[in-house]
Amino acid sequence: MDARMMDAMSAEMTSMSGMPEMDAAVMQACMDACAACEQACTICSVQMMDGHMMDCASACMTCADMCNTMMRAMLRMPGMTPASMMAMLDACIAMCQTCMDMCMMHADQSPVCAMCAEACRACMDACMAVKDAMMAAA
Repeated sequence: MDARMMDAMSAEMTSMSGMPEMDAAVMQACMDACAACEQACTICSVQMMDGHMMDCASACMTCADMCNTMMRAMLRMPGMTPASMMAMLDACIAMCQTCMDMCMMHADQSPVCAMCAEACRACMDACMAVKDAMMAAA
């Protein structure tokens, strides 16, 4: 389904004003990583609330929201400017870093926290790849 969705996006949907067309594979990888991170963070937040680790649960919930927002923004590329996309990518990376750091404190006791931290790392890497692609295209 992912490949079909990206194929359905026209070239104008994968570009921002003032930027050449973005690499669809890099964008898709980032959207996939954001979706996976959103799911992992949501699962982790529920577990952490049950365990009364509210700081971790809060970080996970916020990270899930940020990843969802990042993914949806990437689907609306024509409405984005390079500066606003870079700011959103930076915010997603920062939130994933915060969540990963919180989850790493519990990763040895909780396989769900370990999974969440891995998903956060993958999302950060995918967001960095989009940033790198944007800088190379500029």
